[in-house]
Amino acid sequence: MRRSSLIWIIALLLSLATGKADAHAFLDRAEPRVGNKVPSPPREVTLYFTQKLEPAFSSVTVTGPSGQRVDAGKARVNGNQMSVPLKGGGVGTYHVNWHVLSVDTHTTDGNFTFQVGR
Repeated sequence: MRRSSLIWIIALLLSLATGKADAHAFLDRAEPRVGNKVPSPPREVTLYFTQKLEPAFSSVTVTGPSGQRVDAGKARVNGNQMSVPLKGGGVGTYHVNWHVLSVDTHTTDGNFTFQVGR
């Protein structure tokens, strides 16, 4: 009976360790919020992820209503947060595309939109 309990405990610990190793950096929230409408063009877009990011391999691009890129410079990464400054882009739909590498070496990417205007 003791041996089977020990095997069960070892299996449980291994499954817990494996579950943590399979984690990825997923988008938790953003400012401006995903799908939200804001009255004027924001000065920057900030993304918050569920894991810490590798700055050298994480990026974000933002296109404005005319389809032109409005991100101004390289994204700044601090822990699980990534921000990029924006140039003015006017009223309409903005598209945000991101690609990140988390510190656990897994990559994820995604996109979302937000609206500018009244």
